[in-house]
Amino acid sequence: MDLRIANRRALVLGASRGLGAAIARALLAEGVTVYGAARDVRSIENLRASVDADASTCLHSVQLDLARPDEVINAARRVLDEGPIDILLNNSGGPPPASACAVEINRWTEQFQQMAVSLFALTGALVPAMLQRRWGRILTIASSGVEQPIPNLVISNAIRSSIVGWSKTLATEVAAQGVTVNVLIPGRILTSRVESIDQAAAVRQNKTVAEIVATSVAMIPAGRYGTPEEFADVAAFLASDRAAYITGSLIRVDGGLVRSI
Repeated sequence: MDLRIANRRALVLGASRGLGAAIARALLAEGVTVYGAARDVRSIENLRASVDADASTCLHSVQLDLARPDEVINAARRVLDEGPIDILLNNSGGPPPASACAVEINRWTEQFQQMAVSLFALTGALVPAMLQRRWGRILTIASSGVEQPIPNLVISNAIRSSIVGWSKTLATEVAAQGVTVNVLIPGRILTSRVESIDQAAAVRQNKTVAEIVATSVAMIPAGRYGTPEEFADVAAFLASDRAAYITGSLIRVDGGLVRSI
């Protein structure tokens, strides 16, 4: 299927690894010019090495640390100086594990700035050009914790839920101007982030990582962890011209992990 997004321009956050890198590769394969954002732009060279020569010429690096508000605004200005962004992939990474009563107030403030406020500000800077062109795709990666809270990940569960509320509100405001806004819900996708969560669970429960993985897999109807490529394929479709009538939605890519309807 031709997704009809060749020559579009995308800003992909967290593009140096994991789900962000997989989505950047999927968009590059569709002929999209990708601005890959990362705290260390040298890490984007690893992404460049993983795509073919033609696609690599369409990949540009952007310095962006979501913990620094000044960098968020500067990044928006830099990419807009080269032209409007058609596709925005919001990806703020994951906070450290914690239980509900163990998070200090300054940690809440720091994580909310990094995981939520920076995304809100960056999106706000890029949306006007989308509205003017009457075409845009805003995707935000959340977590299955917004539908089924994950034990010991209270920061993620709480802050990502607020992002879902923001996303739904934005979707209703911009839909008539051809801009869609959706949230992607990954389940157990085999990334370094999921591996670190499994390792932390193994230590906490005094089990092996293999035992933790086996327990997780047993709860997934598909019987396995997903791959970053499977997740990225869904993101590429939602970012495409074909998905023009999908907005304000939570899209699960979880192998059936979340049991609610």
